[in-house]
Amino acid sequence: MDLTEHAKQSFNHSIQTGMESLPVLVQPLVNTAELIVGRLLEGGKVLSCGSGAEAAIAQLFATHMLNRFDRERPGLPALSLAVDAATLTSIADDYDYDEVFAKQVRALGHPGDLLVAITTGGNDGTVNAAVEAAHEREMFTIAFTGKDGGRAASLLREVDIELRVPSDNDARIRETHLLGIHCLCDLIDKQLLGS
Repeated sequence: MDLTEHAKQSFNHSIQTGMESLPVLVQPLVNTAELIVGRLLEGGKVLSCGSGAEAAIAQLFATHMLNRFDRERPGLPALSLAVDAATLTSIADDYDYDEVFAKQVRALGHPGDLLVAITTGGNDGTVNAAVEAAHEREMFTIAFTGKDGGRAASLLREVDIELRVPSDNDARIRETHLLGIHCLCDLIDKQLLGS
C-alpha cells in the first residue's frame, strides 16, 4: 500500500469510528452537558485529567471552558490537573505516581463538583485513582473511555456518566474523544447562551 492510500485509510477509519460512536455517545453527551451546566449554576466547578495524550485533551477541555469555545461568554470554572509539572512531580516523588491527580482532587474538589476523566482503555492508574478520590469528595464523574471501559467503567456509580468509544484503536478513540469534547463544549454554550 502506498502512503496516499494509507493516509486515506486512516481518514476512513476515523470517519467509521465516528459513525459507530454516534448512536452510542449522543445521548450521554447531552446528559453530560446538562449535568455540567446544572452543577455550574449551583456554584460547582469542573476538574479534568488524563495521562499522556489524554492529558492534552483534558487541558484543551479546561481551556475551552475557562476561556471560550466558539462564542464569547464569561469564563467557566474549570481546571486541568495535568498541567502543573511542579505539583505532578512533587506528588509522584513524595507519594506515588498514581496519586498525581487524586491528591489534587482531594485538595481542590468539593461535593457537587465534577471530574472529567479521560482514558483510552480505562486502566490508567492515575485516572482511576482520581475517580476514586472524586467519589470520596462526593463529586460527579464523567469518564471518556474506549475499548471495554477497563477498570474505570467498573468504578463509576449510577450518578456518573461513561462516554465509551466503541473502538480498540487508541488513535481512533482519542480522535473521537476530541470530537466529543468539542460537542460537549458546544452543548454547554448552547444551554448557557441559547442559539
